[in-house]
Amino acid sequence: MIGHRQQQPSGDAGESPGLMPTLHAIHALYLHLPFCFHKCHYCDFYSVVEPEGQDAPRQQAFTTALIRELTQSASNYPLAPKTLFAGGGTPTFLRLELWKQLLASLQRMGILQQKYEQEFTVEANPETVTPELMSILAEGGVNRVSIGAQSFETSSLQVLERWHNPENVRKSVQRCRAAGINNFSLDLIFAIPGQSLDMLRRDLDALLELEPTHLSTYGLTYEPNTPLSAKLRVGQVRRIDEELERDMYELVIETLQTAGYEHYEVSNWAKKSDERDYRCQHNLAYWRNLNWLGVGPGAASHVAGHRWRNSPNLTRYLQAEANPPTEDHEELDARGRFAEQLMLGLRLREGIDAGWFDSHPCLRKDQAETAQEWVQRGLIERVDGRLRLTKRGLFVADSVIVKLL
Repeated sequence: MIGHRQQQPSGDAGESPGLMPTLHAIHALYLHLPFCFHKCHYCDFYSVVEPEGQDAPRQQAFTTALIRELTQSASNYPLAPKTLFAGGGTPTFLRLELWKQLLASLQRMGILQQKYEQEFTVEANPETVTPELMSILAEGGVNRVSIGAQSFETSSLQVLERWHNPENVRKSVQRCRAAGINNFSLDLIFAIPGQSLDMLRRDLDALLELEPTHLSTYGLTYEPNTPLSAKLRVGQVRRIDEELERDMYELVIETLQTAGYEHYEVSNWAKKSDERDYRCQHNLAYWRNLNWLGVGPGAASHVAGHRWRNSPNLTRYLQAEANPPTEDHEELDARGRFAEQLMLGLRLREGIDAGWFDSHPCLRKDQAETAQEWVQRGLIERVDGRLRLTKRGLFVADSVIVKLL
């Protein structure tokens, strides 16, 4: 491999990132924009609640710091990523003039190519999608938008503490198209407390009516240290019955398959097309364990087998004069890389190369036996030289994969 400087693992978030692996090409670039106008009760991503408009005092300082980190990163890596993804937080909450600064900087540094051949996705909250913003994003090189619909049922949105009007999802899609961004994804959450199969069916109908090129559908998870988990502990909300959640997932699979979407990952569907690939290329970089770099507070990176993340602290991020403070440093050994590729690859419907699995020097006897057991039980199948989850296996994907690691 091209030479790189060895970084020493450290749990001290106060240290400089120090010697990171460099001179490795970055396939995917993630930009974490942490600002939100409201914290949703199920969300455990690092975010900071700010007032709107000019009253958001830290947005300018953050944009300056983010551009500084990008500039430093461009001096450390061949930074010509095939995909860019702006997540959050609520990226579309960033002020218009700051988006102009950021996009201009990406182009000036050569990170964002003028021909817009890269996939550049921006996550969007329906309440913050305006015609002006969509025009700025489209002119600046953004060619894909991921809109957080989550549900079209007011009662479900209230449980999730999502502050948007379902009608604004439709308006957001219209504004994307009007700006020339026709490649867009919609997020949907199911297994929400109080949700029924009929409610989910209405949600799916509403999503499909908008004809997205991509859909992400997630069963609601109760992440630790979120308000929703606290409500669960004290009995203010109740989990959906496990059997009902399974029926909901099956309804999602059947409905989207019938509508002409390719189920390419446990929770993701892409519109079938002979003209282009609508799968999220950025997320495929994660699942295929390619090199990806994250910038912004809380953003994670994976380069040449090394993992770390920027400390999730906006104040410290703004105070950093050069590289932001980092934490969770890790360099996986051969066995760890094998396990990680196994875990990520099996989430994809294409699965993993069976020959790679069977002959890998890190494969343990118990893993091979477990894989064979899952095949016999109809949870994993061998098809065309691939090892992949069956439809039955999809319903218990997490437990199947964990027991293989």
